[in-house]
Amino acid sequence: MGSSIAQAAAQHDFHVLLYDVNTGMLQKAKAAMESNLQTLVQKNKISAQAGVAILNRIKFVSDINDCIADLVIEAIVEKPAIKVGLFNQLAEVNHSEVVFATNTSSLSVSEIAQKVMHPERVAGMHFFNPATIMKLVEVVATPFSNGQTIDTIVQTARQMDKTPVLCQDAPGFIVNHVARPYYLEALRLAEQGVADFQTIDTLLEASGFKMGPFRLMDLIGNDINYAVSCQVYDALGKPDRLQPSPIQKEKVATNQLGRKTGKGYYEY
Repeated sequence: MGSSIAQAAAQHDFHVLLYDVNTGMLQKAKAAMESNLQTLVQKNKISAQAGVAILNRIKFVSDINDCIADLVIEAIVEKPAIKVGLFNQLAEVNHSEVVFATNTSSLSVSEIAQKVMHPERVAGMHFFNPATIMKLVEVVATPFSNGQTIDTIVQTARQMDKTPVLCQDAPGFIVNHVARPYYLEALRLAEQGVADFQTIDTLLEASGFKMGPFRLMDLIGNDINYAVSCQVYDALGKPDRLQPSPIQKEKVATNQLGRKTGKGYYEY
């Protein structure tokens, strides 16, 4: 997701630093971007020269001291303490007005913000996968966020040709809260043997959804989707209707995470 966000920004004339402590991951990200941009060239979406220019606007760095920017978009592992630690490290090397945006899909942005130096400059900037294509960005305000922080994130999203939607910090924000029944009811039907994964996907796609729930979970990553279900379930008092599925729990336990591992509800 981080590399996809970086590419989306660079495609709209932003100069981007893509940071990872693992240089191997940076090399993988660069290769993926080169492939994505080449596909756009082949489809006549952009010129070859534009593809080169986009990639040249991205600098790949593995030293946190190089991460000097006006806006930081974090897209690391979904663990609050690690996100807080990264933001506080970055706060030490940046000026006091840098805006910190977390791409978390369901963690409490308020809980992250209150542990970061200058919490008023922290908010959510939740992109959807793939960030280079999906237009929606949820801008998540906390009780600490000031107007300048929110304005910066909203205007950046618009400059990236995205559609920013402002919401208050709440379990699952808007989309992941609303989407839980889409995944969970499909999983219930599969648990009860009413239909198999492919049949459920085919029926929902035939009714107008662009992607069935099982194909979509495989794209998102079953670990991420399951974690969001657990977080929303716990945060809302564990209602029966939102109880996470044992099917998905088993997929995560056996590393059948979807496209990124080659197998989930389908094989890739």
